[in-house]
Amino acid sequence: MRWQVHSEEPLYTDRWLDVRVADVELPDGRHLDHRLIRSAPGAGAAITDGQGRVLLIWRHRFITDTWGWEIPIGKVEEGEEPIAAAAREAEEETGWRPGPLRRLIVIQPTSGISDSVHHIFRADTATHVGPPTEAWEAERIEWVPIADTRRLIDKGDIVSGTSLAALLYLLTDA
Repeated sequence: MRWQVHSEEPLYTDRWLDVRVADVELPDGRHLDHRLIRSAPGAGAAITDGQGRVLLIWRHRFITDTWGWEIPIGKVEEGEEPIAAAAREAEEETGWRPGPLRRLIVIQPTSGISDSVHHIFRADTATHVGPPTEAWEAERIEWVPIADTRRLIDKGDIVSGTSLAALLYLLTDA
């Protein structure tokens, strides 16, 4: 059942993404042109505080015109290790420096269209170091009870696939 890729041609490329069309052969021999997006990996952090809470940002996503709670996450810069990117993104977006990070999950949130991979780490402590340096990332930054995760998902206040996966994983570990 493996699909065979015969070629890929770029349709659009910039510093954030690479949109391509691939000539793909299906197992039955048919060919199709399949669009795909190549992108740099992302890294984020699910930071808890020992009081049953997780650090989340409330933000607007203009593409879907939706608001929601998310864990801090962003692009892994070239030459940067994912764990360092997760710590940097958390501090930039929240003003909180995570304690020691450890691997939580690695996910490919849109594997049917993109090679995007997100490395998510967990920290059990954080130190407030000041206001976020990227204040435009979030309208609010709050410590949210992990026990509220399911209610927030059901209410539609957590819709980001990566945040959902990380928070549900945390919930099973709480």
